[in-house]
Amino acid sequence: TYIGWLMHRTWGGVVAGALFVLPSLVILIALSWMYIAFGSVPLVAGLFYGIKPAVTAIVLQAAYRIGSRALKNEVLWAIAAASFVALFALDAPFPAVIAAAATIGYVGGRLAPKKFAVGGGHGISDKSFGPAIIDDETPAPSHAAFSRRRFGSVALVGLLLWLVPMSVLMIIYGWNHLLTQMSWFFTKAALLTFGGAYAVLPYVYQGAVSHYGWLTPTQMIDGLALGETTPGPLIMVVAFVGFVGAYVNAPLGPAHLFLAGAIAASLVTWFTFLPSFLFILAGGPLVESTHNDLKFTAPLTAITAAVVGAIINLALFFGYHVLWPAGFAGTFDGTSALIALGAALALFRFKAHVIGVIAACAIVGLLVRLAF
Repeated sequence: TYIGWLMHRTWGGVVAGALFVLPSLVILIALSWMYIAFGSVPLVAGLFYGIKPAVTAIVLQAAYRIGSRALKNEVLWAIAAASFVALFALDAPFPAVIAAAATIGYVGGRLAPKKFAVGGGHGISDKSFGPAIIDDETPAPSHAAFSRRRFGSVALVGLLLWLVPMSVLMIIYGWNHLLTQMSWFFTKAALLTFGGAYAVLPYVYQGAVSHYGWLTPTQMIDGLALGETTPGPLIMVVAFVGFVGAYVNAPLGPAHLFLAGAIAASLVTWFTFLPSFLFILAGGPLVESTHNDLKFTAPLTAITAAVVGAIINLALFFGYHVLWPAGFAGTFDGTSALIALGAALALFRFKAHVIGVIAACAIVGLLVRLAF
């Protein structure tokens, strides 16, 4: 969306972002229905049995990949460690962790600027593909200049695009209806998506499973596994949450289960991505005008470090549910552990592609389930 906006103004951002999201939404609605209809079939259950341990390894690799670029000194390592402890041991709210990290970054940028001036996470490449259309030295286009009038108009349009559908839902169904509550919850989740889906998924799990009870823990793990195997951003797992939650709870009655699921998936996708579009279209000029300004980059550097700790916490969370399906009081799933270990070895040691690892683990899981 940002690239589309920078190259072709507002409509460029809208078109680029929409075409990035819509195919995933259609695919996930179809796959979510197949999951509900055929999830208990041995073939499908076996595939999921192999994919879920692989997801644990993939999340760990994500933490390593981000951490190796972001944790450049002991201060940032300490922030990542503190974030992990706060989430894992103290059960601190994710928004509070992000706010604390931003505050540390803001203060640290003033007191110890060298610790937070770590630059971007891009590696140096010896390959040259010629000049980019918009390179690091390219002057910002005219529409990237900040304007209070444009900022206000975009913010107003964004607010209306949120307020109108939310008001319609409240008028037709009321505040406590499942579709209204899903729309409100995923609006809040969207505002917390610092660092991508891996960072905010614990919050989504807490709301969708623990607080509202839309999904079971197993369904949520399966949803993440499904999200990893489909094209598009991983945050599209919210479409799975919306579809399954509405299909199971039947907010439109037992005769319209698929319709309820499709509407819920579309609504949660709209309310999840709308703030992102708004932030980019309204805030893009602010970003373009603050390159290398430590007052703005230091808090984001600290947030990135905190997100590493959050992703490690997520990996342990999923690992726990995969390796001890019935909790610590139950039996340890040694086969799942071996699959997870094999996936980690393929990803870290042999640099295997994620899709190949998922496919291999799915086949292994299917063979194991058919054999036993």
